[in-house]
Amino acid sequence: MATDHIRYDLLVQEAFRGIFRKVLTDAAQHGLPGEHHFYITFKTGAPGVVMSDRLRAEYPEQMTIILQHQFWDLKVHDQNFEVGLSFRRVPEKLEIPFAAVTGFFDPSVNFGAEFTADDPDAVAGEGKSEPAPVLAAVPSEPVAEAQPEKAPAPVPAARPTRGSASEPAVEPPAEVPEDSPKVVSIDAFRKKNT
Repeated sequence: MATDHIRYDLLVQEAFRGIFRKVLTDAAQHGLPGEHHFYITFKTGAPGVVMSDRLRAEYPEQMTIILQHQFWDLKVHDQNFEVGLSFRRVPEKLEIPFAAVTGFFDPSVNFGAEFTADDPDAVAGEGKSEPAPVLAAVPSEPVAEAQPEKAPAPVPAARPTRGSASEPAVEPPAEVPEDSPKVVSIDAFRKKNT
């Protein structure tokens, strides 16, 4: 295989981060429209991540936050974003660089992207080449057993093809061990209007 001197993987990743930044900026200015809400996964030990020692001890490597109804002071900057959230009824302020984000998912429309956390060695060309982010597809079936304390598992990836635009190609999901974390729809916890 020929060497990719253009680094399409980095260009695609930057484009997806631009989409993510734009969506957050719109949410900060106008709120979340309709049923949209976001799962954002990030590396807690990445440079520039600001969070309490309590949260860092609880999530030493990675954390997934949900922006839906109970968040405040969402501010989006060129390189990072800030948001206020409550963890076990304790308010916290998080500052998260876009470079630390490894996943973004909006379950209301089954759209998501996975990113590789920025690695200065890889960007400089000294490290191994990372795969480009991919769109994520998740079936809308309810999961029987909810585990709210765990972060959602990575979602199966859809790969763009040159085929028909009306029928996106989706890889079948890989077998997931039974003891792995499960993606749980937030709808399972909502009160039903009767």
